[in-house]
Amino acid sequence: MPAVTVENPLALPRVAAPGEGAAARPVLAVTTAPSGFEGEGFPVNRAFAGIRTEYLDPFIMMDQMGEVEYAAGEPKGTPWHPHRGFETVTYIIDGMFIHQDSHGGGGVITDGDTQWMTAGSGLLHIETPPEKLVQSGGWFHGIQLWVNLPKAKKWSPPRYQDIRSGQVGLASSPDGGALIRVIAGGIDGVEGPGVTHTPITLAHLSITPGARVELPWRKDFNALVYVLNGRGTVGAENRPVHSAQTAVFGAGDSIVIAADKQQDSRHPTMDVIVLGGEPIREPVVHYGPFVMNTEDEIRQALLDFRSGKMGVEPTSPIPHLQPGDTPPPPASAE
Repeated sequence: MPAVTVENPLALPRVAAPGEGAAARPVLAVTTAPSGFEGEGFPVNRAFAGIRTEYLDPFIMMDQMGEVEYAAGEPKGTPWHPHRGFETVTYIIDGMFIHQDSHGGGGVITDGDTQWMTAGSGLLHIETPPEKLVQSGGWFHGIQLWVNLPKAKKWSPPRYQDIRSGQVGLASSPDGGALIRVIAGGIDGVEGPGVTHTPITLAHLSITPGARVELPWRKDFNALVYVLNGRGTVGAENRPVHSAQTAVFGAGDSIVIAADKQQDSRHPTMDVIVLGGEPIREPVVHYGPFVMNTEDEIRQALLDFRSGKMGVEPTSPIPHLQPGDTPPPPASAE
């Protein structure tokens, strides 16, 4: 897996197991993500389908993009489209994506990089594979997460964060059996680089066969684990889970995840996304690319998009960017 790795996890800071008297969070439900297609036709698993909204808050949705090996000419992305009222987080595990938005943000992300786009008051953006990947084909795998914004911050100016793989917080479980990559928030003092409007924690764990990890978790956060690949168990009750399944946890002090001793040959570890946040507990009206508090705000978002108030598409195509490059300034809406 090209996402950031280390030769010796025991050289990293170790996430301490919760202390005596700490309660492991119970598993409330395990759901299986239905598959579908997004954008111009790339395959996704809808990670949060069927989960009650009170267990997801402050998250809106999450798609696992791929894992797919494209033939030459097959890689696909999304056309220009608007967003308002939330943040999109795109984490690329394997492959490459170009992002550009009408507010001037963007660049190339690959192999463990993350693009964190705060749509806020509204903008247009596009995500597309680079021409080199389209010509050659290759592996593509990642996630896109939508994080809601509270009413007081839905009109924040758009913001773009380019998070390189080398910036993520790294730690291991006490015995070195799990590599923990913290993208945002913190786990036992290991902090991720993502700057969030809504308090959340987002991490990617690789767990070696037969290993078990118990993560301390904030009491005021909800807790979800999505299995990217592999199989194992979750919770102190050892509830079985496998690829494309999401575990929803109840209240408690920690999250327990264990990998089965046997994994498939392509995936030597069990890989999971662990996430949770402080619930916003506000009304949510979700319509396509807009996440607001009222139907009137959705109607206004549609009017603003159609009138060009969320920005305009650049007149020139996306250039041939390389990782770490940024796109040209956006076109003027005047």
